[in-house]
Parts: sequence; C-alpha cells; structure tokens
Amino acid sequence: MGVGMRINLLEEVKAAQTIGIGGHVRPDGDCVGAVMGLYLYLKKVCPQAKVQAFLEKPADIFSCIKDINEIRTDFSTDVEVFDVFIALDTVKDRLGEGEKYFDGAKKKINIDHHVSNSGSGDVNYIVPGASSTSELVYDLIEDKSVLDEEIARALYIGIIHDTGVFKYSNTSPSTLKAAAELISYGLDFSRLIEETFYEKTYVQNQILGRALLESILFMNGKCVVSMLDKRTMNFYQAQPHDLDGIVSQLCNTKGVECAIFMYQTDVLEYKVSLRSEGQVNVAKVAEFFGGGGHARAAGATMRGTFHDIVNNLSDQIAAQMKAMD
Repeated sequence: MGVGMRINLLEEVKAAQTIGIGGHVRPDGDCVGAVMGLYLYLKKVCPQAKVQAFLEKPADIFSCIKDINEIRTDFSTDVEVFDVFIALDTVKDRLGEGEKYFDGAKKKINIDHHVSNSGSGDVNYIVPGASSTSELVYDLIEDKSVLDEEIARALYIGIIHDTGVFKYSNTSPSTLKAAAELISYGLDFSRLIEETFYEKTYVQNQILGRALLESILFMNGKCVVSMLDKRTMNFYQAQPHDLDGIVSQLCNTKGVECAIFMYQTDVLEYKVSLRSEGQVNVAKVAEFFGGGGHARAAGATMRGTFHDIVNNLSDQIAAQMKAMD
C-alpha cells in the first residue's frame, strides 16, 4: 500500500489474535507516546487479541502513562509469530531487537512521519507533513468516542515532545486541533508539559551546562557543535535520555543556523543529533551518513574521531547552505 494513503487501522487488525507494537531504539517522547497510545487503544477495542508493546526502557518522566510498565523491555514473548506487527515512528532497521518480530509477522504495518522513511511494511501510512507519529495515531482513531483520559495523555505527551510544545514549524492547525481535543479529556496539560518536557534532574542540568560550556562555534558562527565522550558520561553517571534537549538548546544560540550535538557510544562511534533554524536541511545531511529525520531535526550514527566527524558534517552542511541560497 502506498506510503501516503490513509489506512483503516481497525480493518487492518480486526482479524488478528496477536498484535505487536514497536518503536525505535532510544525512544523519545513521540515514540513512547505513540506506542503507548496505540497499545492502550488496541487493548480497548480489540479485546479478543493479545497485544504486546516492545521498547527499550523509556525515561522515568513517562511513568505517568498508564501501563507503561507492561512494555516488554526485555523483548521476550511467548508469541512465535505475530498476526500483525506495527512499527511506529521509524523504519524497521531502527526497531532494535523488535525487528525480528516485525520481519516474522504475518502482516507488517508501518506508521511514521519521517520524510526519510519510504515505508517498511506491507501496509504503510507515512505522512512527512504530520507533526508527530502520535498525531497520526490520533488521526487513525476513527471513532473518537473510544478515547479516554489515559489514551489522550499518551498521545498528548507524544505531540508536545515532537513539536517542542508547539514551537517547531511542524506544528499545524490540525496539530493544535488534535491537542485541544485531547486535553478535553481532563488532562492536567500544564503539569504534563512541565514534568515531561521542561523539568530536568540535577544530573541533566549539570551535563547540559558542561555541553554548553564546551561548545564551539564554526563556519563563521553559523554552526555550533558540542560533544560528550564516554569518560564524561560516566563521570556524571549520565544515560542517553539525560541528553535530551541539549541540541535544541545549542540551536538557540544567536546567529546559529545549525547545531550539532554528539555523544560517544563506542570506540570511534558517536550518536549525532542535528537541528536547524531553516537554512540547512539536516535530514539531507543525516541521510548522507545513513541516518534520517526531518528538515529541521535529524540524526545519524557516525564513526571516526570527533574532528573527522565535524569535518565530514561541515562539508554536507555547507552544501545544504549553498543549495538554500
């Protein structure tokens, strides 16, 4: 099925006795919100089916989502082959250990909003213009009368995280309409925004300060980069989820068009996050190095020394700046 064609989700899963749901490695707010929102919805409307969700352990800030402890973080299941497996917010290659369930499923469904995703399933619903995969899940719930406060909370959290609380350019009138309808279910939306998006632990503030202090401007002040190596991560006892938001804060630097934040994951290997103010299509930059994402927010895993990676990124960033002129 074509990637942009609207699907009838209930029709696709109605005959299934076993349904698996998975998201990408190192799940962010949209991934967690979409997976849990869909999980809670399908548990409610498909009582005949065994529904299981698979993710790496979500950050503690998402503990307010109902049944989040039911996520299979150990990727174990007594189901040999799922009737349907739904990959959310990612291509199948980034499902991590969940990829084996997706590959083995009788029917594979892929729902995503990343422009770099050409569709990994038998059935695909890929809408690059959407703010978030959580908004797409909300959109696919045809009968809104089945929504409740718990489903609404999960999807609302996903939307605010991928829109930067409605700040980013991916926010559309339909996004705001969906958010308005979701908070009508009695959500304490102010608290959800504060506790899941803005509030930081002491360690997170320390490591953010370290990243900002050691950042470097280059390309005539149009780019900024910062890096944390494993030694620094270990010193602060920081986990990958403690680094959320650093690249966005770097991008707030006056005069900067593109921000790069990377942290070491192995010897000569770094997870690289990119943000743009609009003059650089960072999705194109990330795709060149095997990653992907959106025009203003993307990422990739790269190998080499810190300086080699910055030099390689600089060439592609410069090419994107020239293309935008």
